[in-house]
Amino acid sequence: MLPHASFLNENVEYDPSDPEGYRAGTINISRALGAEALAVKIFELPAGQSVCPYHYEYEEEWLVVLDGSVAVRTPEGEKVLARGEIACFAKGPPGAHKVTNQSHRSARVMMFSSAHEPAVAVYPDSDKIGVWPGNPGDHVMLRRQDGAVGYFEGEDTN
Repeated sequence: MLPHASFLNENVEYDPSDPEGYRAGTINISRALGAEALAVKIFELPAGQSVCPYHYEYEEEWLVVLDGSVAVRTPEGEKVLARGEIACFAKGPPGAHKVTNQSHRSARVMMFSSAHEPAVAVYPDSDKIGVWPGNPGDHVMLRRQDGAVGYFEGEDTN
């Protein structure tokens, strides 16, 4: 049977631990289809909410506005995208972005990228780096200011 899902009928999941400003609901299309090669999610953005903080990754990421309008911050500035408009965020610092609903009604966007792991995201505003190796217990978020450690630091020399 052909795996399929209707995102219009899927339940939007909200994480109650998300802070104000980042309370976006999610429909995980990849999970609904059992897909592994692409990470595809639909985000429902109430007024004044963002998908996530300003960041970049080391893979290309795409955005499609499904309903409403969103402000997209990039290194070049901010631009409002409306229903039907598409954006592509390059890998690395040139692809830094933040998607925010600045309107007074909800918006929906679809974002997709490869589902490669490990994944790394850099957050320039807060000088953080997040690493997702694939095992949820190994995920780490750290600030660059905390300093790097040497490759052999803490290792047994015997």
